Amino acid sequence: MLDIDLPAHPRTLPEWLAHCERLHPVTIDMGLERVQEVAARMALKLDCPVITVAGTNGKGSTCAMLEAVYGESGYRTGVYSSPHLVHFEERCRIAGQAVPTDELLPAFAEVEVARKGQGDDTEVSLSYFEFTTLAILRTLSRAGLDVAILEVGLGGRLDAVNIIDTDCAVITSIALDHMALLGNTREAIGYEKAGIMRTGRPVVVSDPVPPQSVLDRALEIGAELWRVGKDFHFAGDQQQWGWAMHPSHGGRRYSGLAYPALRGANQLVNASGVLAAVEALRSRLPVTAQAVRNGLAMVELPGRFQIVPGTPTLVLDVAHNPHSVAALTENLDAMGYYPTTHAVFGAMADKDLPAMLERIAPLIDHWHLTDLPLARAMTADALAGVLDSQPATAPGGKSRVAGRHADPMDALRAAVAAADPADRIVVFGSFYTVGGVLQDGTPRMSAKHLVS
Repeated sequence: MLDIDLPAHPRTLPEWLAHCERLHPVTIDMGLERVQEVAARMALKLDCPVITVAGTNGKGSTCAMLEAVYGESGYRTGVYSSPHLVHFEERCRIAGQAVPTDELLPAFAEVEVARKGQGDDTEVSLSYFEFTTLAILRTLSRAGLDVAILEVGLGGRLDAVNIIDTDCAVITSIALDHMALLGNTREAIGYEKAGIMRTGRPVVVSDPVPPQSVLDRALEIGAELWRVGKDFHFAGDQQQWGWAMHPSHGGRRYSGLAYPALRGANQLVNASGVLAAVEALRSRLPVTAQAVRNGLAMVELPGRFQIVPGTPTLVLDVAHNPHSVAALTENLDAMGYYPTTHAVFGAMADKDLPAMLERIAPLIDHWHLTDLPLARAMTADALAGVLDSQPATAPGGKSRVAGRHADPMDALRAAVAAADPADRIVVFGSFYTVGGVLQDGTPRMSAKHLVS
């Protein structure tokens, strides 16, 4: 750990994060040149196998399942995942636990020293995400890891995480999101995600219908392609599921698996990709069948179709684009009958809100809309206007706007006050919406107790 003593530097994590927010003229600046320059000055590298996970939806769940399986195998794991729900430290997990703040601070200081440079070095401007990514990668590099699991923040090819060469790439479902930055088609977005592949290294594609651009890129650079439905398969019934690798990849099978602890039908696709990645790295990181079973059965990740015990039923889901909201709708449908469903909803202004609402609006009776603490978030008033333009939520329709609120917790309190014990409340639309009702961590109590 470096002994950096520069009085002008921030001294606390909130001060460092505020510093990072002020440095760069734009919030998102796609490109690797600046972050690669600072990483080179830091001599940054990870001395362990690296799994990099990209995709539109399912990245966080995939990382959590990989972490759980390898943790059950006795390996010391490190995970970088973003964004966080409540506390910044959630972005960096070591051995299954969020990193202590004190372990992050020296890394922030080292990034700042490298960014400013010495001698003839030119000072480098870094975005918030680039600066914090370098700090977390430095923290992971000093943690004595057996395996590092890195979640791409946005896209892949030009994301700061991609400065680290992966030993196994995983590409989860690809859908339309962040189109202003990544392109307006699945093919264009798939090309950006495929940027995490490396020549001669395995790439697991768990999207059942991947864009052709992903397959073409794997062939172009000579990556070792593992596709769901072709190189590995899964199937399940109401009680259990099974997974099998094609004989050309060794033919390993798992049968009679319990469903992953992360709820929702979409998690089986993610788990299938996880098992393929585990097989792809088996020669370097062998795992037992029991570790696979235990890891998938015990994995935890807040905000992914998370059902909070108690009454009324409370569902938390970070679904924030049409594809993930469609999956949420399917999962809500499978829960059975509830007299009334209340929604706590807040979202970013750049999302395809009509497409998000088209599927889920018929399930919602009352909407509690919330502002979010970001300039790029849509206001509750603006959300109400969008809802009123939808057939299922227009005035006189089945569902209605029940309230507009300053923050997600106020919206949840209003929903709880309006709900009967047999009702259901679903909180979704953004990481910030779910994070806003998890201010003190994961709730383990009834919704009424949560907001009392």
